Amino acid sequence: MHKARESANGGQLDRVDLQSHSRHSDGDLAVPELLDAAAAAGVQLLALSDHDTVDGIDEALEAAEAHGIRLLPATEISAVDAGYEDLHILGYGIDHHDGGLLERLRGAREDREARADRMAALLADAGYAVDDTALAARRAAGKPIGRPHLAGAVLGHPDNAERLARGGHTDVTSFIRAYLIPGMPAYARRTRPTVAEAISWIHDAGGLAFWAHPFWDIAADDEVLAALDRYHASGLDGVECFYVTHDEHQSELLADRAAELGLLRSGSADYHGPNHRLFSRFLDYQLYGRSLALGTLIAEM
Repeated sequence: MHKARESANGGQLDRVDLQSHSRHSDGDLAVPELLDAAAAAGVQLLALSDHDTVDGIDEALEAAEAHGIRLLPATEISAVDAGYEDLHILGYGIDHHDGGLLERLRGAREDREARADRMAALLADAGYAVDDTALAARRAAGKPIGRPHLAGAVLGHPDNAERLARGGHTDVTSFIRAYLIPGMPAYARRTRPTVAEAISWIHDAGGLAFWAHPFWDIAADDEVLAALDRYHASGLDGVECFYVTHDEHQSELLADRAAELGLLRSGSADYHGPNHRLFSRFLDYQLYGRSLALGTLIAEM
């Protein structure tokens, strides 16, 4: 895949990746290791965007400075809207020490934890053994538990090996799609925040709100565009038009509507670690001849 190299705002930066995840959420690497990998890939501007937390940002800022990388403090807030149960709103340029934001993210993580407990119980009802060792360690460390961690707790338990082999579930993504997405037997809904609430949290912390990977969560063109219009009306500042799994049609559709609405345009490879099946390479997204538009996210750095 052609890696993203086109300019983001007048040629200031041309190697930009505005999602990445560390062990503070569902990434494989500690923060310093993640910054080492970003530097090795030649990233110039990076966002650390762990789910519902900002715990790694101070460490990331220090590591980024050592590598000469410009780091954008960020978080990725899971939200609900109009029947969609797991949408993601990225907050860029936030004050990651803002007390109100920290309290709101704490509440969001508590909701995630309650949801994880419900899904673990549903997995047990479905006949799977759930290895709680790693989950307990994350709870003790105050780190969130998401669907990848639940899937790993099933895949790592020896009592499940034969059944998993029969089902062809050899990796986390396969298992999540079979059991932990809407309509599947062990899925439990999130209850809060709404997309509008997530946008307001980000604004209250001095940041800009972007809708992450729209076509990852919603399949139909018309539904994505209708949702984008709703979120724009709620104060959305931008959209992640260019994403590792977005094809040319999807990217151009988002970029054109963003331009019509006056929204900013971001892009990412959503890096989760070197061994992830889909999200393992920085800058691994295409612009299809278009450009990022990051506005004050660059101007104020």
